[in-house]
This record gives sequence, C-alpha cells and structure tokens, in this order.
Amino acid sequence: MLKKIVKSYDYSLIAAIFIISIFGLIMVYSASMVWGPAEYGYESDFFYQKQKINLLLALAAFLFFAIVPYKIYETKQVLYLIFFGSIFILLLLFVLGHTAGNAQSWFNLGARSIQPSEFIKLGVIIYLSAVYAKKQNYIDKFNVGVLPPIFFLVIICFLVAMQPDFGTAAIIAMISATIILSSGMGFKSIMKLFGIAMSAVILLLPVLYFKKDDIFSENRMGRLLSFLNPFQYEDSSGYQVVNGFLAMGTGGLTGTGLGNSVQKYGYLPEPHTDFIMAIIVEELGLLGVLIVFGCLGFIVLKGFLISAKCTNAFGSLLAIGISGMIGIQSFINLGGLTGLIPITGVPLPFVSYGGSSILLLAISMGILVNVSMFNKYDRKYRNKQTAQKPEEEQQTSYNPQNKYVSRFKSQQM
Repeated sequence: MLKKIVKSYDYSLIAAIFIISIFGLIMVYSASMVWGPAEYGYESDFFYQKQKINLLLALAAFLFFAIVPYKIYETKQVLYLIFFGSIFILLLLFVLGHTAGNAQSWFNLGARSIQPSEFIKLGVIIYLSAVYAKKQNYIDKFNVGVLPPIFFLVIICFLVAMQPDFGTAAIIAMISATIILSSGMGFKSIMKLFGIAMSAVILLLPVLYFKKDDIFSENRMGRLLSFLNPFQYEDSSGYQVVNGFLAMGTGGLTGTGLGNSVQKYGYLPEPHTDFIMAIIVEELGLLGVLIVFGCLGFIVLKGFLISAKCTNAFGSLLAIGISGMIGIQSFINLGGLTGLIPITGVPLPFVSYGGSSILLLAISMGILVNVSMFNKYDRKYRNKQTAQKPEEEQQTSYNPQNKYVSRFKSQQM
C-alpha cells in the first residue's frame, strides 16, 4: 500500500515548486547583496541566509502537510479551531501587534516576525471549502446553505481591514469569491450575495467619509497617484515604480547577466521583496520571465486540473482555493510591477523574500499535493479494487437459478 501511495504523488507539481523556490533563493541573494550592506550594514549574504532558513522550515512544513490526509481538516474540531482561533489572533494583534508598513499586522517573536493574516488566508480557504462541501445537498437554500459561512468571511475581512491592511483583506475576499463561485450554488444565490455586498458598500459610505483621513492616507493616495502617472511623481511616491520600469527596460530580452543589475545599487528600494521581478528581468531577461511565469502558471493550472478531477467536494474546493490564492497574488504583484494596477505590497509567490509568505505557500502546496495524491490513488487503485469486488462476489455467490439450470441440463443429457 505504501508503494502505491508513493507512486500516486504528482512529482511534476513537486518539481515545479522546488524549481521556483530554489530560483527565488538565488535571486534573493542577487537582489539583496548590495542593498543589505548599503542600507542596513548587514553582510552581503544576510537576506540569503535568512531566506535559506525560511526555506528549510518551509520544506519541513511541506513534507508534513503532504503526508497528513487532507480530510482531517474537514472535522468539526479543526473547523472550530480555525473559526475561533482566527478571530482571537486578529483581535490579539490590536493589543500585542507590531506596526510595520503603516499596518499593525505583525507579532514580534524575538529576532523574527510573523504575519498572522498570511496564515488566515489558508484558514479561510479550508473553512469555506469544508462548510460548502458539507452543504452540497442544500447549497441553494440561501439562508441555510449559502449565508452562514459568509458571516465568518465578513468578520475576518473587517478585522484585517482595521489593522489597516486593505490589500490582504481584498485578497482574502477575492480568494473566497473563487471558492463561492465554484461551490455549485445557483446563479440566483450568487446574485443575492452580490446584492448584499453592494448594500454593505453603500452602508459603509458614511464611515468612509468620516474616516477618510485614516483610510485615504498620504501613503495610499501616493500609490494611487503613482499608478495613474508614475513619472510625474518619480521623486516621491512613483520612485519605486519608475525604477522598476528602468530595471526591466535595461534588461531587455537577454538581460545584463546574473548579478549584474544596476538598479539594485540603491536605486530600487528593497529589491529583494515585492519588486524582485524587476531585478529578475534586468539580469536574466526573457529567460527569467519564462522560469517565473512557467512555474507559477504550471502550479496554478495543475491545481485547477486537480480540482476538476477530484471526486471529493472538499478536496475539489480546497484545490480551487489554493490555486486561486497563488494566481491572485501573482497577478497583483506583477500587475503592480508593470503598472496595470496600483502597488499593494503583495510578495511574488515562492520568489520574494519573506518568512510568513514562504511558510504559508509551503503548507498550502503540501495540502494541494496531498489532495492530488489521494485523488490519483482513489482513481487508480481503490476504484479498481471496488470494481473487481462485485465480479468476484458474482462468481462466488450462491444463485438458486443456476442450480435449476444445471439440473435441467443434466436431465436432458
């Protein structure tokens, strides 16, 4: 049985995860080797060494969650833990949280920091997937099948937005939308939810007006203005965007060569984090783009394929949610880099420097690989065993009619 389980793992998906993670580690070193000593006085390999530790922790988490059966997360105990634990941790941030980037979103754990809202993304995916999977028989009964999980989602998004971290709140809402739209509920129920969402926005307009100075802060308005016309604000809010454009323009199709970026010499702030793709394009050109887009695209499409083939409703929605999360975060990061949308501070999955982000992705990928494994095992081995069983029962079972037929044949002879 163990041999069959090992054979059932999707090694092409695992390979894509490992390739982009190792590639990201190399690029973190290249992007931060000048910025670290110049800005913080660190050693040139400081961020590389920290990211290497992050990846080792992520590897352990990936292996653990790739082995643990995903159906455990569907149990009442786990769902209660996610529901109450998520709300408690987000409330605790207002008391013990550390402010960074104008948002009280972090817990300081000695020399390291952790961002709980990153892990709550996965918690929301598991919770919504499990609840809607259990409600499949009455998914179109709006008050019973559709509405209850939405209350949890609204509470989570509200608490994250109050940090204030509107980017993460919006991402959680978009990831949840992919699960809701894939849950099997009818068009009528979806339109009702849309109507409720629009009504909530209208009711919140007075709050937006009275809190406009806090919500539309100078930093947020600067991001919006730099999105509309970055070169007009190249010395202020558009500085990072413009230097990202210059990095990509310098790289062209062939790139300047690994380690030969000019923009990382103090021109592009924090080049190893959200804008690391600009350094990749500058140094590796089209090759770097193909590696990143190829691996990310493969992982997302593979997740959707796993969802389509999965016969278990929970596993299918789980795969949709995880794939949607990676796809949405990739689009937001690359969209901000290329000027399609305002920059939001969202890291590029598997590539950008960051402990919380890479650990969340490792856990998520472990769960996705586990869903794929069980789906393939059931389809290849378990279903084959159940198909053979009725045939054996038919051959060995006692049939009185056969007795009379054989007796009739012997009398004729």
